[in-house]
Amino acid sequence: MHLNRRSFIVSVGSIGLVGCGATAQTAQTHAVLAPDLRPVPNAGFARWVTDFRARAAGQGISTRTIDAAFAQTGYLPGVITRDRTQIQTRRTLEEYLSIATSDERLSKGRQAIATHRATLAAIEARYGVDANIIAAIWGLESQFGEKRGEFPVISAMATLAYDGRRGAFYESQLRATLRILERGDTTVENLRGGWAGAMGHTQFIPTSYLSAAVDFNGDGRRDIWSDDPTDALASTANYLARNGWRTGLRWGSEAGTGGPQGRLLQPQAGGVQFLVTRNFDVLKTYNNSDFYAIGIGHLADRLGGAGPLQGSFPPDANGLTKQDRLAIQRGLVSRGYDVGTIDGVFGAKTEAAIKGFEASQDLPITGAATRDLLTRLR
Repeated sequence: MHLNRRSFIVSVGSIGLVGCGATAQTAQTHAVLAPDLRPVPNAGFARWVTDFRARAAGQGISTRTIDAAFAQTGYLPGVITRDRTQIQTRRTLEEYLSIATSDERLSKGRQAIATHRATLAAIEARYGVDANIIAAIWGLESQFGEKRGEFPVISAMATLAYDGRRGAFYESQLRATLRILERGDTTVENLRGGWAGAMGHTQFIPTSYLSAAVDFNGDGRRDIWSDDPTDALASTANYLARNGWRTGLRWGSEAGTGGPQGRLLQPQAGGVQFLVTRNFDVLKTYNNSDFYAIGIGHLADRLGGAGPLQGSFPPDANGLTKQDRLAIQRGLVSRGYDVGTIDGVFGAKTEAAIKGFEASQDLPITGAATRDLLTRLR
């Protein structure tokens, strides 16, 4: 495929009802949705939908499919907010890998692999893609199926096509979504995903689904949305195989550890170096990011029994190493503060915990991680 599967999505790893045929029952259902999922009336969006329906019909999509798709569709302002504010705090590779291979993710991944071992082995045998690589993609994209997204895909795609930065692109994805419905692979109700329309256990965009999704369990549907991950995992393997995955070749390895030959890569200045192969480039067709491909490869290695990276990363801007940051989080937890996951990565919860501790000590409230804070918590 020439189009990157997630070129339109933020990397790590997705309604108005007026004029769209919504019923009182539909409105009642939407009333209990989270704010990001609630539609709002938008006359311009309703007119756009009317025009799009005509365009879709002109391209051979049946009126029955179009009517079903848009019966409960509406404008989602939360999708536009996310699209326009998607530049997030930049993580270092060390932080990214800490999240990607957290103790929680590794524990859940090993359990998921044990549960689906036979399925993963059959998929590897069919497509030649390492089962641990497939499991790692599953883990980064949806926490092994736990977080597949709750946004209604039709509404999200239509909203972005009408009012987003890349209207023509999202309109093409919306047409692809209608073709998925036309084939009978799923229903409108099951079409849930991320805010930008990525779907299922491994977060396919609609055009990539049409190209690579497979019915591996033989039930007549290419179902990547159900609780059974079989089709999603097989579809991911098929995608990678079609994009040039070479069976038996590692993605790469930490430089100096006796891994495969490849080109040298050091994504974080002063940090760990890697030797990466052509399979690393294939992983980047799934998400065009060095961090992502390394995250998938390293998570796959850890799920396969390998240990942590042997090299180290430089201290952060405050002069703290990962061990220092872990010590700060553990010190806060020992004093009753909630930092979320203890992983050495400081997010909103850790910042709030630091502020709480500072207040308790009559210190200036900064929320910043410093060496003085580390000393006080030890």
